[in-house]
Amino acid sequence: MTSLPADADRRPVPVRTILTTIGLVLATALLLYIVLHIRQVLTWIVVGAFFAVALYPVVGWVQRRLLGGRRRALATFLVFLVVLVLLAAVIAAFAVPLANEATKVAGQLPGLIADARAGRGPIGDLLQRTHALEWVQNNQDKISNFANGLTAPAAAVASGFATGIAGALTVFVLAYLMVLEGPKVIDGAINVFPPATGERIGRVGADCAKSVTGYLSGNLLISVICGGLTYVVLLISGVPFAGLIALFVGIADLLPLVGATIGGTVAVLAGFIHSVPAGIAVVVFFVLYQQLENHLLQPLIFARTVKLNPLTVIVAILIGAELMGILGALLAIPVASIIQVILRDVWDHRRGQLKDEPTVGEDRMPALAADGVSGRTAGATARRS
Repeated sequence: MTSLPADADRRPVPVRTILTTIGLVLATALLLYIVLHIRQVLTWIVVGAFFAVALYPVVGWVQRRLLGGRRRALATFLVFLVVLVLLAAVIAAFAVPLANEATKVAGQLPGLIADARAGRGPIGDLLQRTHALEWVQNNQDKISNFANGLTAPAAAVASGFATGIAGALTVFVLAYLMVLEGPKVIDGAINVFPPATGERIGRVGADCAKSVTGYLSGNLLISVICGGLTYVVLLISGVPFAGLIALFVGIADLLPLVGATIGGTVAVLAGFIHSVPAGIAVVVFFVLYQQLENHLLQPLIFARTVKLNPLTVIVAILIGAELMGILGALLAIPVASIIQVILRDVWDHRRGQLKDEPTVGEDRMPALAADGVSGRTAGATARRS
């Protein structure tokens, strides 16, 4: 029997398939191009969505308990007004003491400069011993060129600050509109699918929202505990601006992994500037608190809210920080929790179950028996079948 040539079995690829493939490739490239150019906007949308999910239950509670289940617009306005007042209070808590200290320093600056030039006072004595004044006089041209070179970085910092303010306002408005119009958008999206699928999507979405809310509330609770304990220690140690420093420590503690370290470093420096015993006391406190937070507070709170094991938390934070920096580290845990909820639902929906024992081949012979390790498993499988 003669066999046909290999080329005879080959059929030409339809032109429609070729054009479809080219179209998919071009559409993918266009999508990537668009995503790269609007990544800032996408970041604002994602952050706004997380804040909306966190405040959604609060708005629902105000609407049900205080407004009789009606006037969602008023409930949303009241909740966001309270949030705005709290943010303004936090900013004022930082800005007012800094402005007062800057005013005092500005008033004392001419006298400090005169004393420094004359070699009087602690600053003047330090400059005399280090020959700093002589070095400044001998390198005035270099210092002038360096100061002129700082114009571009200063402009970049000012531009970044303006972008940050615009981003914060955008996120606030996005979150407000998402909470206000959330029920309509969710109902409209679910009604597109069949009833069974829509019910499943709603259930999974509710579980994802609970995980995000649990993470944000748990992280906020840990930060409040950290800031409160820091305030008590600084107040007992006599460190000035204890409330301001404790507030900074609490806000920094919102950052996973590095937040407590950053806040603790500032508190320790403030303690040592005040006195050596106060600095030592603050160091001891933060060493003990780190152990308390890492081994008791975080596992206890996150296990009840996010339901992620510690290894998953660490891996998620590292991946998020590598991809998106500080923002990625902040969003890593809730994103990992959302992925866990979705995967668990997919697994339950498909009713996937592990086999009693791994099998190989068409006869589904148990793997251990196939390797000659155990013949008893094969006999048991044959008896069950």
